[in-house]
Amino acid sequence: MDPTVVLLLSLSCLLLLSLWRQSSERRKLPPGPTPLPVIGNFFQIDSKNINQSFTKFSKVYGPVFTLYLGMKPSVVLHGYEAVKEALIDHGEEFAGRGSLPVAERITKGLGIIFSNGSRWKEIRRFSLMTLRNLGMGKRSIEDRVQEEAQCLVEELRKTNGSPCDPTFILSCAPCNVICSVIFQNRFDYNDQDFLTFMEKVNENVRILSSPWLQVCNNFPWLFDYCPGSHHTVLKNADYIRSYIVEKIKEHQESLNVANPRDFIDYYLIKQKQENHNQQSEFTLEHLATTVGDLFTAGTETTSTTLRYALLLLLKHPHVTAKVQEEIDHVVGRHRSPCMQDRSHMPYTDAMIHEVQRFIDLIPTNLPHAVTHDTKFRNYIIPKGTTVITSLSSVLHDSKEFANPEVFDPGHFLDKNGNFKKSDYFMPFSTGKRICAGEGLARMELFLFLTTILQNFKLKSLLHTKDIDTTPVANGFASLPPHYKICFIPV
Repeated sequence: MDPTVVLLLSLSCLLLLSLWRQSSERRKLPPGPTPLPVIGNFFQIDSKNINQSFTKFSKVYGPVFTLYLGMKPSVVLHGYEAVKEALIDHGEEFAGRGSLPVAERITKGLGIIFSNGSRWKEIRRFSLMTLRNLGMGKRSIEDRVQEEAQCLVEELRKTNGSPCDPTFILSCAPCNVICSVIFQNRFDYNDQDFLTFMEKVNENVRILSSPWLQVCNNFPWLFDYCPGSHHTVLKNADYIRSYIVEKIKEHQESLNVANPRDFIDYYLIKQKQENHNQQSEFTLEHLATTVGDLFTAGTETTSTTLRYALLLLLKHPHVTAKVQEEIDHVVGRHRSPCMQDRSHMPYTDAMIHEVQRFIDLIPTNLPHAVTHDTKFRNYIIPKGTTVITSLSSVLHDSKEFANPEVFDPGHFLDKNGNFKKSDYFMPFSTGKRICAGEGLARMELFLFLTTILQNFKLKSLLHTKDIDTTPVANGFASLPPHYKICFIPV
């Protein structure tokens, strides 16, 4: 038979199979736009503004709808009620980790972020217990953050008030806190190996947030057959893993079972205890992936939020002035800010919450999946189906936040100026898969920002009306535009 005929027949069969699968699946799933064969609804979604596309779909199909990102269906939950109902009220059913092909290439289903089932439960339980043993949520970790905040201030002083790009300085501070927990020691801000490591992590988050990576995640075969920045992501991931593996080897050589120093030591001790168990999850490969997860989650999210916070404070100097007035009144100039101060600083607390709400750091959350066939709002969602929870739709809900597109700390203040909590505040997600480092991140944001504002005036190179706070990417994460800032000592 003519090869052209064979190719046409094969393509026709593929299209028919795709149509048949979609039509049979769609009968049970929530409604949604009609997908095209093979490519699904991909061209109906703006990859540069996914959230806007989700909002448009929700107005047509309601808060629970189905999209085909490629050939597989994903259920999208839009708005506070749907997200809360799934992640909190039905937390166990929605506790799976959904498909994210680029992450699967890197982690191979290991680690704390992209693992599933009993493997995920075991490593998360171990990690949370170990982090608590190492001071997470205790005074000892606050001391480390305060020390790092002073190191950060000293580094910023070296700029002598000259314009600087704060990206790497602000990345080093939270990374050093994580380093002290995982490796026991911090690194100098000029350590070249440390800076290279940080650069690889930073570059990966930037690429993962680009429209091209959204394309690759929907059509995974592109990883193998197309050139592009996804190869850089994989190469950087190999570098990060090699760096971590070397640290693990050093720990193996100097391990004292009676005196664990850090996260790696605790893990190696646990591995020894599990030696008899053939099915043990505590392998060296799993350790390397888990440490990589802790670094990425504990460094880039906090440093990006800090970077965005300073940009917003440049854009809104009246907010900065109020925060600095509160710092002067509560903390003064002669001691370091501490977490006890937060309850006496409602405006500063509201400002930090508003930064997190406004920037909408992880707009569509990490993908979830249902752990078994699940009935949700009269729809049947088959086991393993990816579920996308729009955190953006919660953080920008006009019913809860009067002007959601406007940066205003007043969103978190009552009429008497007291701090006002909101159930809609979900920048760390919610439910079973809530960020394991939420407490540390909130501590770092408060202590780093208050210490910076206690010691410096912030000066922009641009007039406030010319400062652009629009994210340059918002696929995986919302990233602020590059800018320069002057830190003027007070």
